[in-house]
Amino acid sequence: MLTIDSIINSVLVLVPLVIAVVLHELAHGYAAFRLGDPTAYQAGRLTLNPIKHLDPVGSIILPLMLKLTGSPFIFGYAKPVPVNFSRLSNQREGVLLVSAAGVATNFALALVCSAIYKWILPSAGFSNMAGMPLIAILLKQMCAYSVAINLVLAVFNLIPIPPLDGGRILAVFLPPRLRFQLARIERYGIFIVFALLLTGSVDWLFSRVLDPMLGILL
Repeated sequence: MLTIDSIINSVLVLVPLVIAVVLHELAHGYAAFRLGDPTAYQAGRLTLNPIKHLDPVGSIILPLMLKLTGSPFIFGYAKPVPVNFSRLSNQREGVLLVSAAGVATNFALALVCSAIYKWILPSAGFSNMAGMPLIAILLKQMCAYSVAINLVLAVFNLIPIPPLDGGRILAVFLPPRLRFQLARIERYGIFIVFALLLTGSVDWLFSRVLDPMLGILL
């Protein structure tokens, strides 16, 4: 049953999620553009307009379902920015930099929101949240969600399965034969990713890696 609190909480989750996935994809496209591939620019994807990037299922329906069903983590994705890796000025270095750009952006957003989160309480002159104005409480909660969402996106995307960024990064360091074998599973990659999520096979990743990082940043 929807309540005012649940609606507000969903908005506090969706806003940082949209920002996280849009900037993640924008970072890929901008890095590719700077390295010689104008494909994303020509497709109109080098923009902050979220409508150009959002996927109805991955950016809204999936995260809302995870939130409303009490999932321990919130995950989502945007429409991948088109990149023609063959047009990059330096193939090996270019693939590495373009693939890492999205993850680096999410880590940077997590650090920025962590700083804001830690700054709000003392800067407002309050010793605890009880006397804080509502806007400060909501902003603090949104920053906490943003830190968690960006860390989940960054760490999850580093899993070495194509089409995740980790799969492309791994391919850079593999010999040609193994690189070809890895590329062959890309068409099934998204199904592998969903299987990992649905079966809880990556829970250890969140508990061993994300929990300590959240402890530091929040």
